[in-house]
Amino acid sequence: MEIDASRRVIQGLAPAFALLLLGSPAAAQNPRSDYLENIALCNGSDRTSFAVRINGCTALIDSGQGTTTALAIAYNNRGNGHTAAGDIDRALMDFDQSIKLDPTYAKPFNNRGAAYLRKGEYDLALKSLDEAIKLNPNYARAFVNRAGVFLKKHEYDRAARDYDEAIRLEPNLEAAWSGRCWTRAILGSLQAALEDCNKVLQSWPNDAATYDSRGLIHLKMGKAAAAIDDFSAALRFDSRLASAFYGRGLARLKSGDKAGGDADISAAKTLRAGIDDDFMRYGVRGGN
Repeated sequence: MEIDASRRVIQGLAPAFALLLLGSPAAAQNPRSDYLENIALCNGSDRTSFAVRINGCTALIDSGQGTTTALAIAYNNRGNGHTAAGDIDRALMDFDQSIKLDPTYAKPFNNRGAAYLRKGEYDLALKSLDEAIKLNPNYARAFVNRAGVFLKKHEYDRAARDYDEAIRLEPNLEAAWSGRCWTRAILGSLQAALEDCNKVLQSWPNDAATYDSRGLIHLKMGKAAAAIDDFSAALRFDSRLASAFYGRGLARLKSGDKAGGDADISAAKTLRAGIDDDFMRYGVRGGN
């Protein structure tokens, strides 16, 4: 759902870390084991923790052995590590440095846009994501992130177009299908939205946001029992999902369960102020 757009932000580690071996000729001919190890750590191999990845990238940056292109990759990857660790301001500094080193490198523009989206600075996010797409018009993940910004800005038609393009470019990108499901639900294309959600849940059956979105679809279709089931499933995977509490509360009220409905709506309001206005914007009349 829209309020979960930041959860669909897509960032990624650069796959081309062979570039980091292109430092000085001596380093390339006789790479030291610790240098190679730091490459692997910075690249996130073997499911290393974010702290270890950050340390690996820092070691590479401080080593002085990398080319300008290699350093741009290392700063980008360290920025992703900081973002994952919740340190958005440090991440932004790293993405800025990566872009300064290589202004033609699309990944840090995408990742900086994703970081700005998490921070709620939507105009700055759009500027970075527009540049990522300009540099790489086939960058499906940047389209998904830009769609997430449009969702936050309530520009649902533009979000839908970006999700369409992301799916065209990368048909197996789960975040694009899940985001388009939600966007279509808002726009009233309920059957098409339902098909998108069902596709996601076939492959990713534990996705709380998609159950949440499908719950909204069923709620708007007047299928209260199905909506309750979906919102309950969303809450099993994310117990603090305010929209799922609120949607389930509305569905319970519609099914005659006033006590349960009121309790859910109260829980939702505790978790998220203004959620009544959100649902009104989604085309659903609020509860008490």
